[in-house]
Amino acid sequence: MTETIYDAVVVGGGPAGATAAADLATAGHKVLLLDRAGRIKPCGGAVPPRLLQDFDVPQSLLVARARSARMIAPSNRKVDMPVGEIGYVGMVDRDVFDEWLRERAAQAGAERRTGTFEHIERSESEGPTVCYRRSRGSEIERVRTRLVIGADGARSAVARQNIPKADQMPCVFAYHEIIRSPEETTEAFDGSRCDVFYQGKLSPDFYAWVFPHGGTASIGLGSANKGFPLRETVAKMRGELGLDACETIRKEGAPIPLKPLKRWDNGSDVIVAGDAAGVVAPASGEGIYYAMTGGRHVAQAAQEFLRTANPKALRMARKNFMREHGKVFWVLGIMQYFWYSSDKRRERFVTMCADKDVQQLTWQAYMNKRLVRAKPLAHARIFLKDCAHLLGLRAAA
Repeated sequence: MTETIYDAVVVGGGPAGATAAADLATAGHKVLLLDRAGRIKPCGGAVPPRLLQDFDVPQSLLVARARSARMIAPSNRKVDMPVGEIGYVGMVDRDVFDEWLRERAAQAGAERRTGTFEHIERSESEGPTVCYRRSRGSEIERVRTRLVIGADGARSAVARQNIPKADQMPCVFAYHEIIRSPEETTEAFDGSRCDVFYQGKLSPDFYAWVFPHGGTASIGLGSANKGFPLRETVAKMRGELGLDACETIRKEGAPIPLKPLKRWDNGSDVIVAGDAAGVVAPASGEGIYYAMTGGRHVAQAAQEFLRTANPKALRMARKNFMREHGKVFWVLGIMQYFWYSSDKRRERFVTMCADKDVQQLTWQAYMNKRLVRAKPLAHARIFLKDCAHLLGLRAAA
């Protein structure tokens, strides 16, 4: 074990961990960023323009800018939702994007190290000791720290070992394949459009997608149904869309949490962020922006903890995050519960997406990452239409 005592050891170098590490290092703290080798998360890669603004991310990291989304119903009815003049949906490749974030943390002063977290050891006279292995089968190495930040994904070992009920977090399992994009625009693929499939045959409780990434594309789906054949369904989907001949670059799968943990810290020396804290938006599965926002809140709470040595400071991370985004998560959770439950309801949901009020407020909320309050009459109209569709008082086509 080295004699160095870090202010914080961040376990996991995804958007949440890298953001927390960069913020703490920029503030002058001694930080170790521990990330396992070869980790790339399956992800559609969508980011709103606000992410680039809030976290000073260069436009050069965007591999595509989607100008519309197309919703596909069980009947195969298609509804286009153009973004309009208010912005675009930025697309990133996670392997490049995440590495850029980790390197920025290193440039801010964080020490990078490759390894897999094992457990935390404690003694009465010293702070926590993080135990990890550089590779499978290698000897356990140890580093001392004042605080451990777990940003190691939905099945976080840090969370499961230290946060009550973290092992009970509900998840959707996502699987996607990165393919070489078709050279020409077709009915099935447009490099400026995100396609979202609300069809029970492709996902019984979530959705499937085709997202453009410039020279590549992500085609995948998610489901909480453990018996659902993810790989076979993606293969079938590619065949139906005429994308089966495209070169497959890589295949990835991982769980995605859809509900924030009720507690992010252990009351003494551990706090979690990103997927480990469950900050992925229900219904949409959007996680990059929320992971980075949560990582920043965790870094702010960590700074107060390191300044005062008061563990109560760690509670502020979740409190501040939920104050900003809790209502959005609640609304999206209700939407997923009602509209994703059957193909009949999915059909009505896609029909609602054709409504101009719905489109405008949806894109404004996405771009601004908060519920839009400027048009109460539009909200009232949407509420009434929503109730009518849910009760079957409006036609689904």
